[in-house]
Amino acid sequence: MKIPPVKGTRDFYPAQMARRNGIIDGWKKVSIRNGFEEYDGPIFEYLTMYQIKSGQEIVEQLFSLQDRGGRELAIRPEITPTLARMVNQTINSLPRPIKWFAVPRLCRAERPQKGRLREFFQWNIDIIGENLGQADAEVIFTALDYLRMVGLTSKDIQAKISSRKLLAAVLTDIGIPPEKLDSLYAVLDKKAKLPAEAFEAVLAEQVPDRNQAKKVLDFMALDAIGQVREVAGTNETIMDAVRDVEKIFAMLEWMGVGEYCRFDPSVVRGLAYYTGMVFEVHDIAGELRAICGGGRYDNLLRDFGGPPIPATGMGMGDVVLEILLQERGLLEKQAIKPPLEYFVTFAEQLLGSDMYRLAAAIRSRGHSANFSYRQGGLSKQLKDATAQGARKCIIIGQEYVERRQLVIKDMATGVQESIDVEQFLSRLSS
Repeated sequence: MKIPPVKGTRDFYPAQMARRNGIIDGWKKVSIRNGFEEYDGPIFEYLTMYQIKSGQEIVEQLFSLQDRGGRELAIRPEITPTLARMVNQTINSLPRPIKWFAVPRLCRAERPQKGRLREFFQWNIDIIGENLGQADAEVIFTALDYLRMVGLTSKDIQAKISSRKLLAAVLTDIGIPPEKLDSLYAVLDKKAKLPAEAFEAVLAEQVPDRNQAKKVLDFMALDAIGQVREVAGTNETIMDAVRDVEKIFAMLEWMGVGEYCRFDPSVVRGLAYYTGMVFEVHDIAGELRAICGGGRYDNLLRDFGGPPIPATGMGMGDVVLEILLQERGLLEKQAIKPPLEYFVTFAEQLLGSDMYRLAAAIRSRGHSANFSYRQGGLSKQLKDATAQGARKCIIIGQEYVERRQLVIKDMATGVQESIDVEQFLSRLSS
């Protein structure tokens, strides 16, 4: 009986693994050069951690289990709660700002579809202990820094930036009661996912007053932060939020990624814990889910029993990213395929044991080496060397028997040289 992989998961054969390693190594490289330190946590946590952050409805979206002691656990669907727990445990000993990143493997029990699987990898970066807009801008910049590095331009992607603080101020000014804001955020977050008429119908259920609903729609249709200034009037709460957003855009311009960014008040992010800047990066055509998204979440650590510490961050999954890179012809360029440095061959059967000894000696000195399992002639071994992409082929032949010398062939140029075996190994060691 053939057993297929579980729906919504992936098998990583060597070619796919090379691409996965390339993406993850790129995430790590960009994180480190932007000043972030790596962390990780357990693959399962207490179920209540995710309920604290997202409510009871999260239980249907993750894989939960009960251990032998009857404790309710869950395989992590995200790593932010783990981050909050870890920071809270050691908050007094951590220098601030805390700039951490992680690349966890995550699982969510949802219906697989394009751009969304049950198991995936996600790049998370977070800055904790800094409430200035510079931290928000740096999170956005770091995401764009990676996307630029892999070859995506402002003609391919766009960072859509908004603010929960601004949205709350505008909605309150329109006349929406503060206690209704959280439920309204979840509705507004659907704007880009629904046809206009369907969205307006859903909005009408939350905002039955037509005049108020029109003002909400008018605000969400703005495409420049300056336009908010024009309609804000004398509302200082709105203007304060506008100035915060303008500072973020100014810094992104200074850092050279302004062309990638635009103000888009329709970006809401459905989760209730966002408190300030929110953003998503999308493909220009708008055919895919968000490549990444995040924002400011100043209350999360407090919700997990810690002190009220400001924080901001983002997450980027590998599934949508792979689709976009594939469509742009950039995916294969990410593949990490470490070259084979040496392929060891022998010209005569009696030298087979020397082949194993030499290959082992090369490997023990920190270099890659391989050989053919087939005990065939030299020509067949050379074909294996070519097939495996070896840079150089070492031939153990008559010169080795007579003078302890190896013949080293450069597989790209065909040039051969003879070298004493001890001199060769000494050169590898140095």
